[in-house]
Amino acid sequence: MDHSNNNPLLADSDLPLFDRIQPEHVAPAVDALLKDANAALEAVTAPGFPADWTGIAQVLDVATERLGRAWGAVSHLNAVADTPALRAAYTAALPRVTEFWTRLGADERLYTKYKTIDAARLNPEQRQAHKLAVRNFVLSGAELQGAAKERFAAIQERQAELSQQFSEHALDATDAFADYATEDEVAGLPNDVKRAAAAAAKADGKDGLYKLTLKMPCYLPVMQFADSGALRQRLYKAYVTRASELGDPALDNSKLITEIMALRQEESELLGFKNFGELSIVPKMAESPKQVIDFLRDLAGRARPYAKQDLADLREFAAQHLQLNDPQAWDWAYIGEKLKESRYAFSEQEVKPYFTAPKVLGGLFKIIETLFEVALREDQAPIWHPSVKFYRIERAGQLVGQFYLDPTARTGKRGGAWMDDVRARWLRPDTGKLQTPVAQLVCNFADGVDGQPPLLTHDDVTTLFHEFGHGLHHMLTQVNERDVSGISGVEWDAVELPSQFMENFCWEWDVLKHMTGHVDTGEPLPRALFDKMLAAKNFQSGLATLRQIEFALFDMRLHTEPARAQDFMDLQREVRAEVAVIQPPAYSRTAHTFSHIFAGGYAAGYYSYKWAEVLSADAYAAFEEGTAAGKPGVETGREYRKQILEAGGSRPAMESFRAFRGREPTLDALLRHQGMAG
Repeated sequence: MDHSNNNPLLADSDLPLFDRIQPEHVAPAVDALLKDANAALEAVTAPGFPADWTGIAQVLDVATERLGRAWGAVSHLNAVADTPALRAAYTAALPRVTEFWTRLGADERLYTKYKTIDAARLNPEQRQAHKLAVRNFVLSGAELQGAAKERFAAIQERQAELSQQFSEHALDATDAFADYATEDEVAGLPNDVKRAAAAAAKADGKDGLYKLTLKMPCYLPVMQFADSGALRQRLYKAYVTRASELGDPALDNSKLITEIMALRQEESELLGFKNFGELSIVPKMAESPKQVIDFLRDLAGRARPYAKQDLADLREFAAQHLQLNDPQAWDWAYIGEKLKESRYAFSEQEVKPYFTAPKVLGGLFKIIETLFEVALREDQAPIWHPSVKFYRIERAGQLVGQFYLDPTARTGKRGGAWMDDVRARWLRPDTGKLQTPVAQLVCNFADGVDGQPPLLTHDDVTTLFHEFGHGLHHMLTQVNERDVSGISGVEWDAVELPSQFMENFCWEWDVLKHMTGHVDTGEPLPRALFDKMLAAKNFQSGLATLRQIEFALFDMRLHTEPARAQDFMDLQREVRAEVAVIQPPAYSRTAHTFSHIFAGGYAAGYYSYKWAEVLSADAYAAFEEGTAAGKPGVETGREYRKQILEAGGSRPAMESFRAFRGREPTLDALLRHQGMAG
């Protein structure tokens, strides 16, 4: 490996050298790492190599982990620091990397070795990892032969390509749009949004105008606050038709969706399943697509009366106070914001100056330190952008884990928020040393303007807590077996439990008063304003619940009724007719940017957000019950840390939940938390 000296992706460094990785490093690094990984695969599958868990890990897992880490760093940069050259290098290497993982997952020689391992001689963590490995081989086509196996591999490769294209189309269609609005048109917009829009227009040589985009920190405030219905309509139409046949033909995702769906159906049939929904459920907590659909319809039935009331309130308010007698799709967010302001006499914008990013982080860290008995400190590592910070988590003076935090939105950075692992906790088989976990926490908050610290909406704060929940799940694990440590090996529909659990703290007065300070005065959030926020918390929760159910039901039906994939728009209309109480205009094309299911891991799994909300609300209720019974939060926190966070994927999620709660989860706490009990 002669180029390892000057190729940061091949350097034997503890953490990725993000500040040195360049597009030209990608191809040679992938060449070298694939060569090593393939050699390792050949070594452990040779007839004489013993069927021994640790022996295989020492050779194969060590090589594939190096590949995974380097490729993880490239994928990460592709998501947070996209440039044309990096995108080209990433796209060129993607098929080769995908091909290797697909082949590895379906290698019948390796599968045979794993089946031959004597599970009775493994420790409980290894036994669970072994059980999952054998199951994953089956789901990855290891039992397929000949032409079927080749076709399966080709499907995986094509799907990776299509997902990447889908993602790029969505990003490019979002980036391509700009509306230069006049001073009159932006009336009603919050000052920080106007300032940013004016600066952006000026940079484009359009002084005196306001550049509005479809990126969330701009699009959302326009929909909520712009008094001009015509402006809202322009942006709304551009937003809901992104990457569809109604926009730039080069960015239309229609054909990609039908091809992705056809490939998923074919893949399912190859593996002996009727449809992709059935295949997708196998490694999840839910037992069948039917159970999921029943769960969604049950929840929809309970939320519907509340949603109808929400809609009636909006219509009445719009007619009486806004002279809008026939509200359109682009009016609802605006009406909702105005009704919320009038009913609770506060606006998101009034709250925002109290949530400065440094203060919020300080408050979040304090909760984590108190509840989970750890210490957080700033640390040093190579970073990919000056706004990124690196931290370490210690317990009793010992390093437990580390994480990068990349909070701000910028060009070339994918929208949304996510947690990714850089490496997992692992008692390394090659050195016998314990490797501690490292995570990446990424958000897209507006940056500070005019030397002020960034201001967050309460929604942003909730997002931050959410991603930290994932991060803690990954970093506080005490499991030493890599494949079941942290978030690895956790059922997909249980993975959101720790993230959604953390969101609850954003609604606790004792928590918020410590993490707010007005940007100008430093005054904490006034109690009266918090009480209004709390009263407004479940504002329109009926509508919000139905919206999530609509997405989840569309996703699960699309993946269990393969014949519908040809006309997915028709299925979407059918689901809306069943679930939604507000029908969008016929030109709405939300499926075309539904990246969660077409370019993310949520295919036939979008329901897991709601499913995990039930788990997290019920888990949080343990803290509420504990407090009511005079039990300190730290005790409940310790129990939660041990049974849920530290256990990682080392046992089924339902077992962890039962160990913490003493019973199976129920819908009650969720409905109560969302103001829909009664």
